[in-house]
Amino acid sequence: MTKLKNKAIEIENLIDNPSVEELRRLAQHHEKTTTYQSASYVSQVRNRSAKHSFIIDDVELGIGQKGISRGEAEKIILQVKDYLSNQEVIRLDRRMGNNNEFSFNCRLYITKEYSRIAYMWNNTLFEALDKNNPDFTSIYVPEWPERIIIVDPINYETYILGTDYFGEAKKSFLRMAMYKVKNDKGLGLHAGSKVLRVKDKEGNLNEVGFIMFGLSGTGKTTLTIHNHGLEGEEAAIVRQDDVVFMDEKGACFGSENGFFIKTEGLDPSQKVLYDAAIHPATVFENVMVNEEGIIDFENTELTSNGRGVVLRQEIVNTDDSIDIEKANKIIFITRRNDIIPPVAKLTPEQAAMYFMLGESIETSAGDPTKAGQAKRCVGTNPFIIGPEAVEGQRIMEILKNNKDMECYLLNTGSVGAKEGFEGEKITITVSTEIMKQIAKDTIEWKKDEDWGYEVPLAMEGLDLCKYEPKQYYTEIEYKNIVNALRKERKQWLEQFDNIVIEGKAIIAS
Repeated sequence: MTKLKNKAIEIENLIDNPSVEELRRLAQHHEKTTTYQSASYVSQVRNRSAKHSFIIDDVELGIGQKGISRGEAEKIILQVKDYLSNQEVIRLDRRMGNNNEFSFNCRLYITKEYSRIAYMWNNTLFEALDKNNPDFTSIYVPEWPERIIIVDPINYETYILGTDYFGEAKKSFLRMAMYKVKNDKGLGLHAGSKVLRVKDKEGNLNEVGFIMFGLSGTGKTTLTIHNHGLEGEEAAIVRQDDVVFMDEKGACFGSENGFFIKTEGLDPSQKVLYDAAIHPATVFENVMVNEEGIIDFENTELTSNGRGVVLRQEIVNTDDSIDIEKANKIIFITRRNDIIPPVAKLTPEQAAMYFMLGESIETSAGDPTKAGQAKRCVGTNPFIIGPEAVEGQRIMEILKNNKDMECYLLNTGSVGAKEGFEGEKITITVSTEIMKQIAKDTIEWKKDEDWGYEVPLAMEGLDLCKYEPKQYYTEIEYKNIVNALRKERKQWLEQFDNIVIEGKAIIAS
């Protein structure tokens, strides 16, 4: 892929790579300081602008992606560059990844007025080793009169206009990195990663690598950061919370040095996240802070999408690495309330299909008007560039070539919901124990006749009897739900007519 020659950005009043202390000082006019001496900001736009995001269509686009012609995009881009030429603009260079396989130089331009966004972004990535050769560039002008995000995959550039939500800056670089990794025969995944160091049935101590897929608000961060009650020689080690890059052998390389956590309802009972959140280096966005600087994580008057950037080093169960040697276990987190069991074991073909289904719930971070509704998103990743089926095919190839990688469906919702009954809630205690037993390889499995995957017959440490879906429905009720779900899945998968995966019939026959 050859880069096109664009007009260079010429800026007279450039603030070149200010320190983190200087960035905070530049953002002082927007800051409300908390009692923990951390910075808190409020944006005008409080969620991602998916409806206003366009990819320049000189690359092949996927089903859910909106295109814009290069000619139309260039008209806007030239106007933006002319505008920036006489504005005070911050240029900030950071590094994504901390390894030799997938590491990228990232450059952000943003108008000085919105230096708070640069301050937050600085805390998500690593110190730049090369400030002269950016791999990816994002040009951010929050005050632009039109809200539009223009993604230019050929030049690895993103123009973020008319929105001041920090998440657009963060995701602009991750989106480009995932696209580049895919072009380099790997796979960029919207997934958290961790290692569970556990004793197996024979008492041997093993390190088991996990990656967890799940959209914002589905429990991915909670499961990523949880310690699973492991003590002594056994331990849970957090690696990444948002995006990892997988190579052909199943190794997963990390991207970030900070986590962008949801803060709604955060309290001391969630000790790991809470302790990190109250560190002075944390930066909050759209979290209620009163005039005395007291944070109220329960208050959602501003938004239910309150966020904080916490430094990875402040998460107690992290170490020096952001990578895992291999994704031994892949977890697809879903959230349904009826017939999906707490856990199911998948074949490689089924795993590729569940990757394509990306079943979850919408959150306030995505489309606030649909928060809580069922949603399907390939790879639980709304930032894919290009045909989605390529990614499903790629993950199946990796799984088939690496027989030691196992895949699971994990439901963090409920089982048995119907009129008058919300369902038997699958608690975080249950989900984290399941992951621990997967790592220890103690679960006995049996085949589910309706879906073809395996479900637990017996599991050490848990009694799953109350989570057997069929006990909550008559035979007809259960069959109707199964058939309705099959129909939905079939309709979804039919969009991707160029994907050839044997497990398709099992899920959507």
